[in-house]
Amino acid sequence: MPRAPDTHTPASAPNREHILRPAVAHAVFIDDDDELRRAAIQTLKLHGISVEAHASARAALPALNRDFDGVVVTDIRMPDMDGLELFQRLRDIDPDIPVILITGHGDIATAVQCMREGAYDFLSKPYPADRLVAAITHAAEKRRLVLENRRLRDAAFAIDADEIPFIGSTPAMQRIKQTLRHIADADVDVLVEGETGTGKEVVATALHRLSRRRNRALVAINCGALPESVIESELFGHEAGAFTGAQKKRIGRIEHASGGTLFLDEIESMPLAVQVKLLRVLESRQITPLGSNEVRNLDLRVVAATKEDLGNPAIRAKFREDLFYRLNVVTIRLPPLRERREDIPLLFAHYLGHASRRFHRDIPDMPASIRQHLMTHDWPGNVRELAHFAERVVLGVLNAPEPEPLPVPTQTMSLPERIEHYEAQLIRDALAAHGGDVKATLDALGIPRKTFYDKLQRHGIDRQQYVGATTPGSV
Repeated sequence: MPRAPDTHTPASAPNREHILRPAVAHAVFIDDDDELRRAAIQTLKLHGISVEAHASARAALPALNRDFDGVVVTDIRMPDMDGLELFQRLRDIDPDIPVILITGHGDIATAVQCMREGAYDFLSKPYPADRLVAAITHAAEKRRLVLENRRLRDAAFAIDADEIPFIGSTPAMQRIKQTLRHIADADVDVLVEGETGTGKEVVATALHRLSRRRNRALVAINCGALPESVIESELFGHEAGAFTGAQKKRIGRIEHASGGTLFLDEIESMPLAVQVKLLRVLESRQITPLGSNEVRNLDLRVVAATKEDLGNPAIRAKFREDLFYRLNVVTIRLPPLRERREDIPLLFAHYLGHASRRFHRDIPDMPASIRQHLMTHDWPGNVRELAHFAERVVLGVLNAPEPEPLPVPTQTMSLPERIEHYEAQLIRDALAAHGGDVKATLDALGIPRKTFYDKLQRHGIDRQQYVGATTPGSV
């Protein structure tokens, strides 16, 4: 009869709220040697690794499915079901589950053959405790990358934005969605504030589509893109002969938006003289084209967008205070990405899916360096920058950003610790300079191959993170 596990740690992690998220290394340890199993549990727990131990492979199998988020460490020689049969069972369940085999001297050739078939590593008895910890740690990171890439692909094609086309679950984004629903059908003017690329035009589009005006025109004007010499005519229209070159009558963009929605982007760039006329239009909902005495009634909603804080007194020199208060009936502030980092993975997945469909390319695997870049970069271009980044990833024209080692307070280290830290940094720099190429890195460092791999293990450096990523100026 199968024995109960030695610990009660669940083998499957709960569903994660976010696609990219650090996780504690988790292992299922299988060995029918009670003393060895208890020693392994103690060692792994001391190193912060979650462990579930079993005396038989058959007892461990129910917890090992395609969603298993850890590493399997199993002895080869066991009664009932041995480690080789378990390995083959796991290959059928999910060939990407990392399996580390524990071997006696006579099983080494068998373990090497299993590695050719996909086993992650093998440990020959007796093995050092730190060798077990290092193997599990590296294998767990590989497994985490596999699962995150799967979730990323699933999310890229599963995101079904509701009628509010904003992706995000942070409180700020939920409040914005709620506000848009509340005001969409009210004929109230709206001021949208936000940095470049935060989605101000998305807000205008959402308000229009949710309103009773959805079947009429949404007229968008970039006030910063129109020359001052033509902006008045573009906005208000003119009669034939109103000025030199006005050969025929023109309906202005404001009048064209009547019955629908007028979106004024970068309104802070509008000339002061035009601001005066716009204020009169907003207050009266009437317009008089250039060269005409005819007053025409308007039925429109105005959504204005700005990347400036128009309430700031310092802006008063270029933007009228009375126009600001007229527009500022409802203000929606869009937070930059750096203030809602929890939404970045979901947004990235959405744009990966969009780019994959647009360019007819598969979504590539995401190395750890890209995941780190997603969560540490400040994204000054916000959602627009993130979307372009996703496109470059899908097109394969983006080298993986160089991984940044965690800062270490060297001033508090002993001399041997400082030397170790410096050595690790030299190895990382050499790997980055040569794109993870082993031969070129060995030549640069001037050390034997075995010494190189020993140092990678001791410093916890994953060479795969540097493959294909070279520093500027490197070959």
